[in-house]
Amino acid sequence: MKAIIYEKYGTADVLKLKELEIPYPQDNEVLVKVHAVSVNSWDWDLLRGKPFLARMGGLFKPKYKILGADISGRVEVIGSNVKKLVPGDEVFGDISWCGWGGFAEYVCVHEDALSIKPASMTFDQAAAIPQAAVLALQGLCNKGQIKEGQTVLINGAGGGVGTFALQIAKLHGAKVTCVDSPVKLDMLMAMGADHVIDYTREDFTQKDQLYDLILDVVGIRSIFDYKRVLNPNGTYVMVGGSLSLILQLLCLGPLFSKTENKNMVILVHRPNKNDQNILKELFVAGKLVPVIDKRYKLNQTKEAIRYLGEGHTKGKVVISVEDEETIKNNN
Repeated sequence: MKAIIYEKYGTADVLKLKELEIPYPQDNEVLVKVHAVSVNSWDWDLLRGKPFLARMGGLFKPKYKILGADISGRVEVIGSNVKKLVPGDEVFGDISWCGWGGFAEYVCVHEDALSIKPASMTFDQAAAIPQAAVLALQGLCNKGQIKEGQTVLINGAGGGVGTFALQIAKLHGAKVTCVDSPVKLDMLMAMGADHVIDYTREDFTQKDQLYDLILDVVGIRSIFDYKRVLNPNGTYVMVGGSLSLILQLLCLGPLFSKTENKNMVILVHRPNKNDQNILKELFVAGKLVPVIDKRYKLNQTKEAIRYLGEGHTKGKVVISVEDEETIKNNN
């Protein structure tokens, strides 16, 4: 099989396309023929080994040689203890907790990581959902306890997590302000944002508007800045950002919660199949649609990761390991 591997930290230039043997599933695993895989900020961080926390799996060299967590594809072979899936099932899921490996034509995956793909969902759409949409759902609903009529701000709204978060917040009846670069603002308005802020011209933390819930995908400011624009009983949820902000939230977040009744928390990524299935149901009902900016082939993975790293992505970047037309012709 073809796979994109890396054996040392660095830029996209360290990625190599190689021929490897097709793996065989263990007892609780299935072998998936990958049809699509999306690129996430985790791939970018693990590739570079930056920030330093990205090296927890390998201090001097990567633990996982094949990146790619969000996959979709078809089950080819099942392990002896697999009960929920059979060969031929079309599936999708976040495989970050069971070994990564999505940038390849085949990958072995624990059956509990996978959900059945609806027939109405393309493989590219399925690969765009697991990590970004689950983070958005968990940040707004689990941590944020979003309620109808609340004022919600999404910082970094034009990327993968943000475009899902905007849709989920509007489904809950929130009034949503989106912050991102000027090239993404028209898209966000068309998706239903009530207000947009160009971060290159305005700093939302210095304005008078207060928010009930802030979902922050690119946390780079001080905790005091975010606290200032939170309403009493408001919640700030950090999905991504700097190490310095993480430390501030860990040290000062509990204090602000007690003294000022402002909840300031970090969302820890936890893949969740139940949340995947909630999002699947929203898609089938026509209430949630993945925004896919660009599609690449497997041999263009370097270009895909470079594009994501530039920070201009509108929604998701997807690698089509096998394009939809080929899939249709094979059925």
